[in-house]
Amino acid sequence: MKRTWQPNKRKTAKTHGFFARKEADTGVVNRRRSKGRKVLTH
Repeated sequence: MKRTWQPNKRKTAKTHGFFARKEADTGVVNRRRSKGRKVLTH
C-alpha cells in the first residue's frame, strides 16, 4: 500500500522554495528586499 505523502524535493521547491517566494507579488522576500534586509531567508 502506498503512503499518503510521496516526497518530491523538486515539486516542493517549485511551489514553496526561494524562487517561488521571490516570484510571488506579495512575497515575503520582496518585502524584505525593499526594506533593505541584509539576510532575506535563512
